[in-house]
Amino acid sequence: MSPKHEKETRGAWIVHHARKISMDMHGAAEFPVLDEAGKAAELLMRLGASETSVLNADEVKAIARSINLNVRTELRHYLELLQTKRLIDTSNKEVQVLGVSTRHVLRHASDIFEDSTPTNREVAAIDISERASQSPVLFKEAHEYIGDSYKLKASDTRDFIRRAAEIGFVDQEGDDTSNVVLFNGNLFKRDAVKKSQKVWASLSTDEQAKFSEVNQFITKRGCVDAEACVRRLGKPLFEKLRAAGVLEVNIVSNERGEHAFVTLPGSFHKFVNPMIDDSFDMAKALVSALSYGMHFRKASSGRIFSVDMILKALIGGRRIGPATAIGADYRVLEQNRVVKLTHASGDMYHMKLLKHEIGQLALEVLRQGDGNAESIRNLPSVPMIGYIGPESSRERVRKMQSKPSKNHTHDILSALRGGRSI
Repeated sequence: MSPKHEKETRGAWIVHHARKISMDMHGAAEFPVLDEAGKAAELLMRLGASETSVLNADEVKAIARSINLNVRTELRHYLELLQTKRLIDTSNKEVQVLGVSTRHVLRHASDIFEDSTPTNREVAAIDISERASQSPVLFKEAHEYIGDSYKLKASDTRDFIRRAAEIGFVDQEGDDTSNVVLFNGNLFKRDAVKKSQKVWASLSTDEQAKFSEVNQFITKRGCVDAEACVRRLGKPLFEKLRAAGVLEVNIVSNERGEHAFVTLPGSFHKFVNPMIDDSFDMAKALVSALSYGMHFRKASSGRIFSVDMILKALIGGRRIGPATAIGADYRVLEQNRVVKLTHASGDMYHMKLLKHEIGQLALEVLRQGDGNAESIRNLPSVPMIGYIGPESSRERVRKMQSKPSKNHTHDILSALRGGRSI
């Protein structure tokens, strides 16, 4: 692995871990450098765009709030940190950011992390997550590796693995330390085809047929209605595949509830590194919004008839609109500074793409399908106001799994280890 790729991968784990830390009461105190580097990366990613950006104080505060930074106690610190690293300029009471990309931000996150003297436990958190994303790791193997590599006592190593699982750096499945395996939601973002074949081989004949059908169904369309997957797989099989990370569920929300559709973890793999290039889930969020606009918007409010045409225009730097749907369906993307909305008149808006690489990723995925996208057929025709990425939705399911369901997920993880008895 090249030094540049190593930095980008480390940066992706930093962002992943910082998001997990933010959900744990004591996480930031235990892993302060991971927390700081991840928050700095989140802020930089949203401040920046493909071209140089200049933002006023109100815009910066709004961005900080969108990533849950305290604008009174945290924002100044992170702006000063990014200024010190010469990643932004705050000299004129505005924030100027040179053009950024996901990979640039991840390399900067890695540098901030390394420059801040992380603890052994913080470095180990990245190390064990990387290993568990390549193949599930037995608890006893992880315990031996971490203890030896980071010079931790046996009791400290057990405590570290316990906290890594509690916070969400890794998941664990099994009844006791003799059969517990560690894994994480990025498991199928590498060697997805090979790993899916191992999963297929571990299933019953009936499950194999269903899994093959759904895999082809999603591959052909790019993204599909989650309910359509459940009908084909049955709920038990769908849930264990989702919990293990074989399928990714994206959730869009509006005032009538949450609605889900499914993508494959390796959707971007043909074109980019899925672990790195969509670390912030922005491309999947854009796919969600565009899918919604294709299938559930009336022509009078700005229904999308050709994703290719829309995305090519946006990637080329053109402004599209005006349309009512733009003002309603792209709020999440506007908060993440993927797009910029400009009021035209009444409830109609123009839209311009700020992060061209995100548009390119979305275009590649949606081009896979005959109709560009398959979406949620029962979704009410009302504005899309929220988005939950695959890792957060997978975590929800993991917490609600029943004992039999957990055992089935464990079977999948065992198959990925080569079918060895654990």
